[in-house]
Amino acid sequence: MSSSTSPSDSTRGESLTFADLQRHIREMYFEKDVQRGVDGTFMWLMEEVGELAAALRGDDRENLAEEFADVIAWLVTIANVADVDLTAALTQKYGHGCPGCRRLVCECPQGEKP
Repeated sequence: MSSSTSPSDSTRGESLTFADLQRHIREMYFEKDVQRGVDGTFMWLMEEVGELAAALRGDDRENLAEEFADVIAWLVTIANVADVDLTAALTQKYGHGCPGCRRLVCECPQGEKP
């Protein structure tokens, strides 16, 4: 991408994979994120989780979607600062089915966390 093209120009109107999103967030915010560090960034994530919790109790679908997006964006941000490739992590843990029972449709007992 050229220096005159903003990240939003390159992805406007397109779907983002997790890998795309992680690169996109890195391009937009990495310098600020590294300065803030994992602890500071984690606090922003927790604030967004609280906003998501409030949105889940409401009936504003647009706000709900925005809060889900914010939580994912801050989680991706922490992954960038911690140097974790989310696509690789997701594939490793969930790419072959449930991590507990290893089936595509989970058959773990209801009371257990898969």
